Amino acid sequence: MTAFWTEPDYDDHELVELVRDPKSGLTAIIAVHSSHLGPGAGGTRFWHYAEPERAMRDALRLSRGMSYKNAMAGLPMGGGKAVILADEKGTKTPEMLTAFADAVEALGGRYVTAEDVGISEADMARVAERTQYVSGLPVEGEDAAGGDPGPFTAMGIYHGIKAAVRHKLGKDSLEGVHVAIQGTGSVGGGVARLLAKDGAKLTLADIDAARAEALARELGGDAVASDAIMGVSCDVFSPNALGAILDDEGIARLDCKIVAGGANNQLARAAHGPVLAQRGILYAPDYVINAGGIISVTLEYLARTDGQPCDVNDVRERIALIPDRLETIWQESDRTGQSPDQVADRMAQDLIGR
Repeated sequence: MTAFWTEPDYDDHELVELVRDPKSGLTAIIAVHSSHLGPGAGGTRFWHYAEPERAMRDALRLSRGMSYKNAMAGLPMGGGKAVILADEKGTKTPEMLTAFADAVEALGGRYVTAEDVGISEADMARVAERTQYVSGLPVEGEDAAGGDPGPFTAMGIYHGIKAAVRHKLGKDSLEGVHVAIQGTGSVGGGVARLLAKDGAKLTLADIDAARAEALARELGGDAVASDAIMGVSCDVFSPNALGAILDDEGIARLDCKIVAGGANNQLARAAHGPVLAQRGILYAPDYVINAGGIISVTLEYLARTDGQPCDVNDVRERIALIPDRLETIWQESDRTGQSPDQVADRMAQDLIGR
């Protein structure tokens, strides 16, 4: 195994910690990329990795993405991420979560965690029993921010898709705009429901085919096999599952004018952003368009540490700024000839002092 600090994804991380607790069976990685703007903030992913190298790569890429995401969203937080390595059965126990919480607490606030793939509000509530450095906790009432960040992430992606359609297609309405959505969970399903209200034409896919088919019936859309969604002829391809799908093969399969979705690290490598641009496909940088969830959990965390409630309207107002950030990136891309991801990366790096 190559030393992880020699990999391109290491990118001068401030902290990379391997957490092992044999008694509970926990193996986890906590990575903090930058604390220039504040403590490293980002969710915990619970996932089975066929090879441990993939878990390390995920932790490094995701934590760096959180540095960029938080900076571009104007949040006083750095970038961090954790991955818990699940076994093939996806075994998750209270003891495992307790051990993970103790590891977060031991960092003394350098890392603030929340939900990500495979982790629920209930899991975060258990983590919060052992550490204060946690957000995305269950809340009561429609006016309270916090809890599952998925709906807030979906809200930002919806606004971003509308902005992309306006920029690329010159349309102020989503009526009849064909959107192919990969992933129909909390985020992708939320995006689909918001788009359906605006009259968009939907094609859906998920590794859980029954879930995609049920949502398609609910919204009057179509469902296709998960391995077919990237080849669907559409206006917008919206990836809302796992990342690194935009590699040479994936980009070659695309038949769309726009890529705009919530998956993290959609580009397999930095070189793939310019490849999209060369094909004339407008790309919404993932860490800009999918910032709604971290906006929600960060404002929840900051309010709670100040002993104040967080008004959901504050969250919505910040999420509503996502289209303006995207438009700034696209205009700079049009002006300079750099791809949108290159423009966004440069902006984010300037913000975190890199």
